[in-house]
Amino acid sequence: MLGTWGFGGDRNYRLDKMSLKELVRAFFTHYAILVYIVLAVVSILLSYRFLLSWWQPVVGLVATAIVYPFAEYVLHRFVLHARFMYKTEMTAPVWKRIHYDHHQNPHDMSVLFGALYTTLPALIGISFPIGWLLAGLSGAFAAIAAAMIAFTFYEFIHCMQHLPYTPKNNFLRSIKKRHLAHHFHSEQGNFGITSNLWDRILGTIYESQRDVPRSPTTFNLGYTAEERERYPWVAELSASEAELERRRTGRGNERTAP
Repeated sequence: MLGTWGFGGDRNYRLDKMSLKELVRAFFTHYAILVYIVLAVVSILLSYRFLLSWWQPVVGLVATAIVYPFAEYVLHRFVLHARFMYKTEMTAPVWKRIHYDHHQNPHDMSVLFGALYTTLPALIGISFPIGWLLAGLSGAFAAIAAAMIAFTFYEFIHCMQHLPYTPKNNFLRSIKKRHLAHHFHSEQGNFGITSNLWDRILGTIYESQRDVPRSPTTFNLGYTAEERERYPWVAELSASEAELERRRTGRGNERTAP
């Protein structure tokens, strides 16, 4: 199965063509997921190494569980969907890799996963200080472990939301419906992937497509033809509009390199 859905080469890995079983096998052989799992195990061992009291890792775990949904929402809404990143030559390639490509082709598994050079600094940079301030080094490493596990869960849920599979669980089914609306109706709401708690708190949730007007920028995130002219760096790294449409519709088997 990995030979069919593995990563690398010039194939277009379409989640909308996978079964749940195929996704599970591909998911747990992806290098990024393996990195998160290894770092979680190492962090658990380090938490035990610096353990002074049983409450330290518990505090680190609980603190991460509380902060994670908020961090997920804030980063998705105010960083991944912010337009400032494509306006400078330095950050444009990062923005293209971490979110623009995903919205251009939401079912392409090869660009769905976060890039390690962006995810690891964010995960460690948020979780370690919180755990350390509240519960010392043991709590800090427990917090990192919790962040790695939470993000692995995030990545799997995100994959499943783009899979032609209807979850039996009502909660998973509802967040999948909202996330697909975020991609195909309006990207200006439903920012939560594993939880819509902060969407509810901050008023960005919508349950039905009738609740908000259809957005003309769901696929390009505001990087329109006019913006491509003014800020060309993402465009220079991207496929043509015709090729992007081919990828979205799944026509053809070749994947043209940008």
